[in-house]
Amino acid sequence: MPLFAIAFLDFGLIDAIDILLVGFLIYQLYKLMRGSVAVKIFLGLLSIYLFYLVVKAAEMELLSSILGQFIGVGVIASVVLFQQEIRQFLLMIGRSTVMNNEKLLKALHIYKNTVDEEELSSRLNSVVKAADELGKSRTGALIVFARTDSLNSFVESGDLINAIISKRLLLTIFQKQSPMHDGAVIIGEGHIRAARCIIPVTQQENLPAYFGLRHRAAIGLTEASDALVLIVSEETGYMSLAYEGLIDHNLSTAELRTKLVSQLTVNS
Repeated sequence: MPLFAIAFLDFGLIDAIDILLVGFLIYQLYKLMRGSVAVKIFLGLLSIYLFYLVVKAAEMELLSSILGQFIGVGVIASVVLFQQEIRQFLLMIGRSTVMNNEKLLKALHIYKNTVDEEELSSRLNSVVKAADELGKSRTGALIVFARTDSLNSFVESGDLINAIISKRLLLTIFQKQSPMHDGAVIIGEGHIRAARCIIPVTQQENLPAYFGLRHRAAIGLTEASDALVLIVSEETGYMSLAYEGLIDHNLSTAELRTKLVSQLTVNS
């Protein structure tokens, strides 16, 4: 039953829900693409589609036919143009479902009931101490913590290690003379899984100029997965932490340790 009628248009409860859902989806897509080149393309296509709806409602047959053909091809083109954004959107939905239904994992991809707090703290302290020392020597580093996403494709892009987490090993990997210092180290399942891994760079345009390639790569990976990425700047020695497409910059060792525990721990 319609709530009210405007001329030939009957507007009911289902229509209101329909509009709200479409608006919500468009807003979520905009949030994913905000700050990137893709948002301009998205807004352009949205404008053309809205114009097409107006033309069709006005019964302009020739123009609506031309725009209809363009819209039909545009759907296929959009899948190609926005494949990264679509992937992120589906990852966001899948990740929310997993986290809401399971809440299984704790830090370093280990189940809470199999790791005591002392062992967990020891592993994180090794990473924090290594990052602090790397920062003091102005040695750049990227350390990735896998959470629910396995990151296997990124692990396979580097050199497999599967070693116990230790400060000495991390310092050795990121020495400027080391053949493995470029790229990222990936930590998961309680071990250093691989080094010299290639990770994607964000397409965001509104990042500060002082964010270098490491910071952009860290943000890029957290946009494509639920990973947590620790960055040590080669230029400044500052330590930063990236997650969910965001970044906390210039952290102290105490702040870094607190944020690592907070972000990696799933409360039961």
